[in-house]
Amino acid sequence: MSKVVIKTSDLPESFSDINPHNLYLYCKSYLSGIRANTAKAKTRSEVRGGGKKPWAQKGGGRARAGSVRSPIFVGGGVAFGPKNNRNYTQKVNKKQKKLALNFALAELVADEKLFIVDNIVIESGKTKDAKAFIDTFQQRDVLVVKELIDDLTLRAFENLKNVYIIEPNELNAYLAAAYHSVVMEKAVWEKLTKES
Repeated sequence: MSKVVIKTSDLPESFSDINPHNLYLYCKSYLSGIRANTAKAKTRSEVRGGGKKPWAQKGGGRARAGSVRSPIFVGGGVAFGPKNNRNYTQKVNKKQKKLALNFALAELVADEKLFIVDNIVIESGKTKDAKAFIDTFQQRDVLVVKELIDDLTLRAFENLKNVYIIEPNELNAYLAAAYHSVVMEKAVWEKLTKES
């Protein structure tokens, strides 16, 4: 297996002079898109109980009250709580997505954390063989980009800690920025640089 560390001088011109704000916007959009959006508080109409007027309207010396499920009572509804219907998605256009990915890859190249290999195949399907392959790079955590993931290779990488294997269509700026280093097949890298 031949291993190549990409240098800044090897990058196409489109990878240079990219505003880092593109990466910020993409990461913000990506994280917004995966928010669970499950926050929900009950209003006074949804809280259980409170059908009876707690005390007489007049004569008690207290403020008038119609229900103990009013927001001013303990156990009452929430006046302006979250409604579980908020849309967190933030739009990022195709050009910005591409710029963000190119910037993230350029940063990896500048730090000498982008490795190109001819082919990534673990024919045995064993995790120990995948670990031996990853250990040759001596990196903290690794994003592996393979053109077409076969079942045996996927099985070998699946249980490895701090390693994530994906196909090129799953590669995005957030993943490229989140991982300490990236190992990808030569065919994938050529396609990325050709499209840029």
